[in-house]
Amino acid sequence: MTEKSTATEPSGPAGTPPGRARLSPRKKQQISRAVQYVVLVAVVVFLVLRIDWGGLAQNFAKPEVAAETWPEVFTVALKNTIIYSVGGFVFAFLFGLIFALMRLSSVLPYRWIAIAYIEIFRGLPALLIFLFILFLPLALRGFEVPGGTYGQGILGLTIVGSAYMAETLRAGLQAVPKGQMEAARSLGMSHSRAMISIVIPQAVRIVIPPTTNQFVSLLKDSSLVLFLGVTSEYVELTKFGNDLASTFSNATPILVVGVTYLLVTIPLGYLASRLEKRQGRGR
Repeated sequence: MTEKSTATEPSGPAGTPPGRARLSPRKKQQISRAVQYVVLVAVVVFLVLRIDWGGLAQNFAKPEVAAETWPEVFTVALKNTIIYSVGGFVFAFLFGLIFALMRLSSVLPYRWIAIAYIEIFRGLPALLIFLFILFLPLALRGFEVPGGTYGQGILGLTIVGSAYMAETLRAGLQAVPKGQMEAARSLGMSHSRAMISIVIPQAVRIVIPPTTNQFVSLLKDSSLVLFLGVTSEYVELTKFGNDLASTFSNATPILVVGVTYLLVTIPLGYLASRLEKRQGRGR
């Protein structure tokens, strides 16, 4: 009689101790999200309480110092930055296309040259390339880079960008269906004519989004022009901000320059993202 009246405890899922409820995946996710919010709020509160906002504003956002950057931050520094970046991008694209075609060539020495160039200049730091350009006249007596300071800056960005651009364009050329070349050849076009008229235009269209990102990278790499020892007439944004920060012993010009960079790079990054999405829908 006693044994029959004894109730058996409900057993949970396999491996779960009796009497302990197992959390559902959704409940676990909610708990994890709540913990993350708590940690985030704690970090924000800690920073708000610990940071010396007055001292930060005095050193990084001083209005009278920021006023000293106008209008030269746009009329000189940004203008020169765009000249260096656009010039470097145009030549990087042209040389990148040449090296991409060499990389895909059936002529073995061409492939070797292209591979060597791409691997070397993708492996070297961009700063080192600009230092090479700076000391180039010492190594080659009487040699001067055409275009003076602008020419030196554009040359550095060309070397930096063309190695990366070559691989981007090579991927674009290989993404064009082989049937396009075969169809062009069947119509009587030579290989070179088919490449110029049919394949390259399609490849360029494919690589527009990544080349837009490449331009943003070159725009930021233009800051390395400061190592060429440029004068006030040829300063780009970074050197402009650094010089004024040293003059006023205040970092406000650095903040102004950073905001100016963002005014250019954020819209370009948004444009690249839209182009990628549009290209994805087109496929």
